[in-house]
Amino acid sequence: MIDPVFDTAVTRAYGTRLPIVAGGLMWLSDASYVSACARAGIIGFLTAASFPEPEALRAEIRRTREMSQGGTFGVNVSMLPKLVPGERTEEIFALIAEEGVSFVETSGRNPEPWLPILKDAGITVLHKVPSVRFAEKAQAVGVDMVSIVGAECGGHPGLDLVGSFVNLALAERRLKIPFLIGGGVGHGGQIVAALAGGASGVVVGTRFLVAEEISAHPDYKRALSGAKETDTMLTMSSVRNTIRTLRNETSETVARLEAENPEIGIEALLPHVAGRIGRQAYETGDVSRGMLSAGQSLGLTGEIAPLAEIVGGLEEEALAALARLRPAPSRDRMQEGMIA
Repeated sequence: MIDPVFDTAVTRAYGTRLPIVAGGLMWLSDASYVSACARAGIIGFLTAASFPEPEALRAEIRRTREMSQGGTFGVNVSMLPKLVPGERTEEIFALIAEEGVSFVETSGRNPEPWLPILKDAGITVLHKVPSVRFAEKAQAVGVDMVSIVGAECGGHPGLDLVGSFVNLALAERRLKIPFLIGGGVGHGGQIVAALAGGASGVVVGTRFLVAEEISAHPDYKRALSGAKETDTMLTMSSVRNTIRTLRNETSETVARLEAENPEIGIEALLPHVAGRIGRQAYETGDVSRGMLSAGQSLGLTGEIAPLAEIVGGLEEEALAALARLRPAPSRDRMQEGMIA
């Protein structure tokens, strides 16, 4: 029986057992991983950008549905900060609606232009932002929920670099729609803390990278499982695209280039930061090269294990945290209960 504390706006919206969202992971959020989330009682999102051809995304959606055993899942659509020629955002949203997907996670650009399409299809929209001020804007344009990822997160924490604990308190004060907190979340006790602070759930990314269902080389996962919370670094702030990645040869090189020339520009960095380089690490297990997104919850990442086992561990930790908060019955109360 699930603890009523975990009955939140997030679990009710998604029909999940626990208020945990597995955010989209570029190149890694495929049918194997996302359906494992569904079977474990949480929700995951396929990353549309991982499937450049629309029909490949359509096939992956159908494969995920078959593997999810009735569990829910969604699709992540990450939009560039500005509209660029040839962008297929509208086509992707139309495809998602055609396939009957009920949940979308958006990030990057303001999703306002696409909300009519999504709302008409009955799709619940979760918009991911790096700061509460952007969450307020998303609330104003009509998204259903927001997830706020703090400076501790792997990937892009934005430019404000506000920590998750502060984001939690600010969001509780400023938002009226349900919100989730992400960035550094890798322990069940943090889930309870987020719920106590007013969040309806949490976003987990790095902690799940060692799941067996993640389609990456075992050596990549072993490297993460042995890493510490101090084994990440921030780079690319010079081009206003700050990213937190695993500390390796590439990230050290990028940091050095930025320090030597703060006006370096993206063209000079591309030979080092191109996504295809990082993708090779997932295929070969060589984590020395590539910008490999990873958050400070690396320090909480355990051994390679089935996703359901990792989720089960988070649930056990959360229940232990709840037990610490709830007073133990006094001897007098116990005696009264026996007499009654």
